[in-house]
Amino acid sequence: MHTTAATATDNAAASGLLLLALIVVTLGYLAACWLWPFIACRRCSGTGKRRALIGRAFGLCHRCDGTGRQLRPGRRAINYLRTVRSKDTNR
Repeated sequence: MHTTAATATDNAAASGLLLLALIVVTLGYLAACWLWPFIACRRCSGTGKRRALIGRAFGLCHRCDGTGRQLRPGRRAINYLRTVRSKDTNR
């Protein structure tokens, strides 16, 4: 025999636990974006320089403009939401 009541309770508990874990991970990522807004550039590995195709010359990395740092995607979203909110309150 199948017991649907026990199965429904277990699924609800698992869903609640999964939702709680998702909220904790999201808040942790947002806190990291707030405290450490920059990450090392993936193209130049944080050096700010790219090797030329021919020879031993170096040039500035075009993705990070030679800084070696890039804004995190989460921080970019936070900045966007802040500008949308500030434009809305200036009306």
